[in-house]
Amino acid sequence: MPRIVSLLPAATEIADALGLMGDVVGISHECDFPLEANARPRVTRCPVHNAGLTSREVDEWVRRSLRENGTIYTIDESLMRELRPEVILTQKLCDVCAVGFGTVAGLAETLPGLPQVVNLEPSSLAGILDDIRRVAKVCAVAQRGERLVADLSKRVEMVRERAAQTAERPRCFLMEWVDPPFCSGHWGPELVEIAGGSDPLGRKHRPSVQIEWDAVLAARPEIMVLALCGYDTDRAQGDYELLRRFPKFDSLPAAQNGRIHTVDGSAYFSRPGPRIVDSLEILAGIIHPEQFPEFICADAHHRSLRVADS
Repeated sequence: MPRIVSLLPAATEIADALGLMGDVVGISHECDFPLEANARPRVTRCPVHNAGLTSREVDEWVRRSLRENGTIYTIDESLMRELRPEVILTQKLCDVCAVGFGTVAGLAETLPGLPQVVNLEPSSLAGILDDIRRVAKVCAVAQRGERLVADLSKRVEMVRERAAQTAERPRCFLMEWVDPPFCSGHWGPELVEIAGGSDPLGRKHRPSVQIEWDAVLAARPEIMVLALCGYDTDRAQGDYELLRRFPKFDSLPAAQNGRIHTVDGSAYFSRPGPRIVDSLEILAGIIHPEQFPEFICADAHHRSLRVADS
């Protein structure tokens, strides 16, 4: 098996699901699953990571760094040389999510053995499954990849078929950032759709974008899910308290009906790996709890909130 450096949390999870964790010799600063990954050397760094900034401060820092430097990450080139990877898993999808593809490709050309750089750039659920196949093929475990994709696809179709049995398709706003507000994009609105809802603000198979709060008020979502990029439920809870102070928040049907939820966006919704299907199941339990009682969860990865909560 090839020596693998993963620059993406999702890629590390894909490698693990394919039985390749023993071949992963380096990871990014954000890779945290499985627990075994934390024993690997980290080859990237981001000054804002775990810096305790507010969402507004993070947004401003990211915009300024991208404008001035073109990137928000640094890569440890000397460590990469020591690790001598044969495969580097990275992405072009989002400059905010990982080291830029051009930087990685340029570095790879100077490394011993000229490692293969694998670009994972999904914009849909099908794209995520294709990326699993891609990693499996590059790492010579194609059959494992097909078995994993078949298992994940079976779970997706189970949710799709059961959700289709209900005529109700509530308006569900999957929120990617609070301050400033961002809608969901890429696979996010698709997950809502499969789970039996509709996201009037989402950008299916396209990048998420900043939106005006007035657009949220106009959409009148019946359900709101705070799947904040890079945030776990504890951090999302803090931004929920901020969201409650937005103008006319209490007028939203989701607020009035107590159907506002925080989820672990970092581990699930923002991470296009095998656990994206867990994300779908969590959504199904939120949108149609009567149809999916087994997916109703109350743990560190999902919380139901009410306006009266303190």
